[in-house]
Amino acid sequence: MKAIWNGVVVAESDDIVTVEGNHYFPASSLKREYTTFSNHRSSCIWKGQTHFLSLFVNGEMKPDAIWFYPEPSDSAAEIKDRVAFQSGVDIVD
Repeated sequence: MKAIWNGVVVAESDDIVTVEGNHYFPASSLKREYTTFSNHRSSCIWKGQTHFLSLFVNGEMKPDAIWFYPEPSDSAAEIKDRVAFQSGVDIVD
């Protein structure tokens, strides 16, 4: 699968975990040259604290486009070291 935003593949992997309809890519598949810091945080009652990254591609920013759980709860261990994408980032086979 590929994650595409603003015409650029920002992550690609065949090793995808799907949780609640969201496709989680290995963090290592994320093309870091297209990411930038975000200080946004939120919390999921069963997964833990959510951290975010923004995308910066072709001169355009998509704030908080990527989320991940640095220390997921035991019940969400399958998404450790994985990232998912907000709506607007196309996920394609």
